[in-house]
Amino acid sequence: MLIEKLLLHVLIVLAPILSYSFFFEKKQVSTSPYLYGTLQSISATLCILFAFYEGDLYWDLRFAPLVLAFLYGGRIAGGMVLGTILIVRAAMGGDAVVFALAGVVLAAVIPFLFSKKFSVFHAGKRVKAAMLMGFWPSFVQIAILISYTFFYGTADGDFMTTISHVLSFGILQVIGVGTASKLNELVIERSLMKQEIEKAEKLNTMGELAASIAHEVRNPLTVVKGFLQLMQQDDKDNNHPYIPLVLSELGRAEVIISDYLNFAKPEFKKLEGFSLSQVLSDVVMLLNALALKQGVELKSDLKPSLFLFTDRNQLKQAFVNIIKNAIEATPSGGTVTVSLALSGNQALITVADTGKGMTEEQLSRIGTLFYTTKDKGTGLGTTVSVRIIESMQGKVSFKSEVGKGTEVTLRLPAVQNVEISL
Repeated sequence: MLIEKLLLHVLIVLAPILSYSFFFEKKQVSTSPYLYGTLQSISATLCILFAFYEGDLYWDLRFAPLVLAFLYGGRIAGGMVLGTILIVRAAMGGDAVVFALAGVVLAAVIPFLFSKKFSVFHAGKRVKAAMLMGFWPSFVQIAILISYTFFYGTADGDFMTTISHVLSFGILQVIGVGTASKLNELVIERSLMKQEIEKAEKLNTMGELAASIAHEVRNPLTVVKGFLQLMQQDDKDNNHPYIPLVLSELGRAEVIISDYLNFAKPEFKKLEGFSLSQVLSDVVMLLNALALKQGVELKSDLKPSLFLFTDRNQLKQAFVNIIKNAIEATPSGGTVTVSLALSGNQALITVADTGKGMTEEQLSRIGTLFYTTKDKGTGLGTTVSVRIIESMQGKVSFKSEVGKGTEVTLRLPAVQNVEISL
């Protein structure tokens, strides 16, 4: 049976993922498309070298590494595998070499076209998409066989047997691609989980340190501020004109310290039911003056009647930080748009600006403690906002393009139309 013989090829297809997981996952080159392309090229070469001859044709799963390379390694990795297959197949020669090379190129077309869109799918959809694309080489092979038959001729009985072999081959190829794709997703999931654990450990350590320092610094600041306020009351002749400035700076220091404490552990002091659209309207109205000062148009689209049950003030602080950042990142004449929508049982708040945007490297660091793209700032505002939203069982995501602007999306559990009461 052809399927039994090709089971060895399924193991060859799985070998690159297993090799990567064991030997390369912790290396610096682990994310390199050249590494992925090399591993899949070796797999494709082995498939060709260990092909099975039956029905006047050679059978192997060379197209499975090709599909996987384009989808999971990108166009560079896919191009490497495509080039390897063409070279090896051309070196083997044969009467049908031209048809075989044409089939390889055609088999690469669909994976090539989907290679960029593939990464935006979620894990489950990626596996299904990979399996569907695993069928494509089988259709190509049938087309090549029909073309070959048209030019050279073959017996009807033999042709139908060959077609049945192609279909069996296609089913096995889909199983191989699907299994390899699932293993790839497990490796990706493990890598992401590891990054999240490392990030959480760093944030917890920094949070505990920040809380400890903030508590220790706040006490002497409170004493200094108290005595300065007493001096200001006694300074009727205004002999110390700098006291208001000093008090203002102390107030700013207290705000930063409060941010550190909030970062360490957001405290929800007053839980209540309230209208989300009303809170967003208040924040937009509050920041409209800042937007006018910056020459930025602040727009809002807050139609849905959505209600939340959480700490209104903490949520308002998160909104203020995010919208304020958007305004400050937008040049004069630009626009910041705040919108509210319902997605399933979640409120979808979007803050989009037409500012300078961010690079992928900057975007990956957003929300990290002490990181900011501003000339002045601590980077605490965004970090605190993310912590607040996540503490409310929500999620924050960022999307940006240099020269076009940034879009921040917040998802929060919400209820529509019916107001929550305690």
